[in-house]
Amino acid sequence: MVSSLSKWYEKRSIQIAPYLFIAPNIILFLTFMVIPIFFTFYISFQQWGMFGKPNFIGLDNYSRMFGDKVFWISLRNTVYYTAGTVPFSAALGLIGALMLNQKVPLRAVFRTIFFAPVVVSLVAAGLIWSWMFNPNYGLFNEILSKFGIQGVDWLSSTTWAMPAVILTTLWVRIGYCLVIYLAGLQAVPDSLYEAADMDGANGWQKFWRITLPTIKPTTTFILVMEIIHGFMVFDLVFTMTKGGPGYSTTVIVQYIYQKAFTEGEMGYASAIGTFFFFVVMMLTLVQMRLGREKA
Repeated sequence: MVSSLSKWYEKRSIQIAPYLFIAPNIILFLTFMVIPIFFTFYISFQQWGMFGKPNFIGLDNYSRMFGDKVFWISLRNTVYYTAGTVPFSAALGLIGALMLNQKVPLRAVFRTIFFAPVVVSLVAAGLIWSWMFNPNYGLFNEILSKFGIQGVDWLSSTTWAMPAVILTTLWVRIGYCLVIYLAGLQAVPDSLYEAADMDGANGWQKFWRITLPTIKPTTTFILVMEIIHGFMVFDLVFTMTKGGPGYSTTVIVQYIYQKAFTEGEMGYASAIGTFFFFVVMMLTLVQMRLGREKA
């Protein structure tokens, strides 16, 4: 039996070896990604507080979700946050990439400076910017006072708290978009620009007719990643405002966290998480489909 198994393995070792190498990664992926997703879907039909036996209640959690005023507020805030960060981070990242794609002095140094915020912990970034937004000694109110403008209590204002979080996010995400766009720009063939120069095209025409169409796959990737990041934001908001004042900065992931780990309603939190999972998945698929059609 052992000898026959050994012979079978010798004949198929080339086909089996790759799967043995990727087996640990597959096991981790199943353990921490796939299984929790299905378990969340299962729990969304239960009434469960993490301890004890789950009680099946059907679609009650979902019907409760659609009637939950705070859920809709958190969803609206999430859309507001995403709409405030995605287009500006992508546009400013593209502008920075276009500038750094030229032969400018210290180009590598500027790349490092712009990318540095990306590797900073969002908790640390939130704390730093919270100090900058402090109404008593913060940098922003100090700048406003130099122009004779009354300072703002940024993070305690229902009007200014979310713009403050969005501004902090832009500081972090512009560098990410810049680096990705820079890689896409460097992949554009120089022969296209040379041919455009021979035809007498100006800088704007080359950008509109050559650069933008060529980097559309890069743009699609950036938009998908930024939308996912926008909808999944949690640590930055939690560090800076904890969802306040009131519910003015409460986002959907924070609301899920609150229901699951603060109030112990795992079933209801799972229902919101399941709904949100499908929303993000549909948005991603639509964005990728539109990107392929335009390419």
